[in-house]
Amino acid sequence: MIVVTTNEIPGHRIDAVFGEVMGLTVRSRDIGAQFTASFRALGGGELPEMTKALYESRQEVMHRMVVEAESKGANAIVAMRFDTSEMGTNWTEVCAYGTAVFAIPLGRGEAGSTGQSAYLVDAAAGAQTPPAADQA
Repeated sequence: MIVVTTNEIPGHRIDAVFGEVMGLTVRSRDIGAQFTASFRALGGGELPEMTKALYESRQEVMHRMVVEAESKGANAIVAMRFDTSEMGTNWTEVCAYGTAVFAIPLGRGEAGSTGQSAYLVDAAAGAQTPPAADQA
């Protein structure tokens, strides 16, 4: 699944749009991690416990969004964004959302094709030619 924050995928033609997809989670803060992070915050710097929790939440919502896109028949998501917000004093909402699409890579010589898209087309056809950028 290709996931991009742009509205288009270089070297691909968007052939179908399936609509918005999202992944969502609401997490409560681990009291132990929050306690430890509170002490770390006194000295300044990164709060690794909170960083880990946010990273895991983003991975989870990305996975949920991709599963929803696949269920609609999409092979890519464009205009992907994250959104986070506080819900009360101990809950955090994390959301990933974007537009599910079916993207077709453009072959070598097609207007707008890239080395990567040409490689994907060639690989699907059984050729093993590396992308033009990799050729010396």
